[in-house]
Amino acid sequence: MSELKDKTAKGLVWGGFSNGAMQIIGALLGIVMLNILTPADYGKVAVFLIYSNIATCIQDSGFTAALINKKEPTHEEYNSVFWFNILVSMAMYIALWFASPFIANYNHEPELTSLARFIFIGFVINSFGTVQRAYLNGHLQVKQISIIGVVALILSNSIGLLIAFLGYAYWGLAAQPVLFVTIVMVCDWFVSPWRPTFHIDLRPAFSMFGFSSKILVTGLFNQLNTHVFSFLLGHYYNTRMTGLYSNARKWNDMASYTINGMMNSVSHPVLAQVADDDARYRTVFRKMLRFASFVSFPCMLGLAIIAREFILITVTAKWESSALMLSMLCLHGAFMPITELYGRLAISRGKSGINLFCTVSLCLLVWIGLYSMKSYGIYYMITYFIVINLLWLLVWQYFAWRIVRLPFVDAARDILPFFVFASIIMAFTYFITQGITNIYLCLIAKIVIAATLYVGTLYLSGAKILRESINYILKR
Repeated sequence: MSELKDKTAKGLVWGGFSNGAMQIIGALLGIVMLNILTPADYGKVAVFLIYSNIATCIQDSGFTAALINKKEPTHEEYNSVFWFNILVSMAMYIALWFASPFIANYNHEPELTSLARFIFIGFVINSFGTVQRAYLNGHLQVKQISIIGVVALILSNSIGLLIAFLGYAYWGLAAQPVLFVTIVMVCDWFVSPWRPTFHIDLRPAFSMFGFSSKILVTGLFNQLNTHVFSFLLGHYYNTRMTGLYSNARKWNDMASYTINGMMNSVSHPVLAQVADDDARYRTVFRKMLRFASFVSFPCMLGLAIIAREFILITVTAKWESSALMLSMLCLHGAFMPITELYGRLAISRGKSGINLFCTVSLCLLVWIGLYSMKSYGIYYMITYFIVINLLWLLVWQYFAWRIVRLPFVDAARDILPFFVFASIIMAFTYFITQGITNIYLCLIAKIVIAATLYVGTLYLSGAKILRESINYILKR
């Protein structure tokens, strides 16, 4: 138990360092890029991401999660998944290469066919390193994964920024993800001791398909849910509106994924290791719920109240229209790590069918609702998206009770106090700073007041989760 606890804590620390460093670096380089490019430039790249990400899901087909879920995967299973990924990714790229003109025409940008074909090459490159990454994840090599991610981000974003600065506009933005997966793939090969052999036998991979197929479909619908706005806005509005929303979603995801990535770095492998003991599982899961709530709510709700000042200071008034979108999306982002934890609960217990049902059902509700509301405007669409995602947490909780007998009352005790407390702190901070007209002073005042009140009040009240976090950092 103590060994698992130590691995989990170290994983959280390194996962937090990695995601925090990556988001900070990405934010700083992203700010420079946003000042060079226009909302339309961002929209031109954003409209193609749904196709690239769907292809990545099909290429992986859930086998990475299946390998991690196994306590001791064999070489034959690793090797089978490796060759499956490569063969499928190449087939997908050929299909998308021919489909690129039609995709560009759908978004009223026929001249972007070459851009689409370039963006799509990223998932082919990624396929050569997914098994190495699965090996590192399965062995809780979070430190190595963290360092690789930071190095890849710095190099890829710096080169992309240089390309944009030289006058190639959105090509610099498109180059970043392609370069990122390339660098990660090379580094994963260098760090991971596993190597493929040329004995191509797909049967071990297909033997895991009963589990992985549900992960595949879940991943596909997750991507549809994530990129629904870009798909609809690119066709029914324009690339500028797509770019504005993409910018708001980018900052929201950047903050949320810092927390989410920290949790995901350990949640699946750790939960899988205690899956045979319901009582221990509930204890571990509830602690993860409390930690996610303790960190996510103040960070995301804090971002919501500083969104306008942050946008105006960092990326200038040409992006101001995205500030309100960002504030709204932060409510969704605050609960995202919790939603992800519920999904990991189902997967780690081998209930990928439940994860599939929840994801597909939610995605259908989102797409039907947003398509029906497209004529009402972007803000009504965002409001619907947030409300339906929050209500769906009740469905996740129902299945958590079905799987591990986690009562709703216990989950509410782990989540709601942090949400209510953080909401009160942020609302108070927002209203007492309304009289500050200087946006720089206003931004600083909001951050200092909110952080001091949140941490200080929890410390004085003797909050256990805060004390445990401080003690671990101080190595007590």
